Amino acid sequence: MEVGFISFSSPISSALHNPRSRFFSFQQQRHCLIVAAMSNDPIREWIVTEGNATKIKGIRSIGGGCISNASCYDTDAGPFFVKTNRSMGPSMFEGEAAGLTAMFETSSVRVPKPYKVGSLPTGGSYIIMEFIEFGAHKRDQSAIGRKLAEMHKSAKSNMGFGFHVDNTIGRTKASKESKTSVSECCDEAMLASWRFMEWEYHL
Repeated sequence: MEVGFISFSSPISSALHNPRSRFFSFQQQRHCLIVAAMSNDPIREWIVTEGNATKIKGIRSIGGGCISNASCYDTDAGPFFVKTNRSMGPSMFEGEAAGLTAMFETSSVRVPKPYKVGSLPTGGSYIIMEFIEFGAHKRDQSAIGRKLAEMHKSAKSNMGFGFHVDNTIGRTKASKESKTSVSECCDEAMLASWRFMEWEYHL
């Protein structure tokens, strides 16, 4: 099982170098090292426990948006898609997970199923989700339109237009406050994005 490295200054490492450690079996020592290493990496910990993997074969960057990093964790239980953000807390990814779950449950547009959201020990947050390998781009815009229509028709809400939790568009917050029309939702999102750019770039 590949779970990273452990510092020789750690209490567990010191204990293993103690003469009494000869009474530890090899499996006990190995287990201590694994637990210590995983405790500092919640992503690996989830993958090799709840993700049912026994080995992480590799981690590759697959780009991402303007604020988060995206990676594919290749394991013996299949690949996982992981996004991390070093400056924002888990609320952003919690909103993303809620949105993906709602879309996934419509069985219309194919979206990755979210598995886990959490905080990083060094600050920031992460989300683990299903990895989807995209095939050849068919450019069938009419099929995409029909799937989007199916998704929206399946929604049942008396709230009007919006979503039941706060979300984000990049760093821009999208309020869960319901609107009376789609155009009102879009107008507010565009204004919020413009205000953020004014603040970020001193426009």
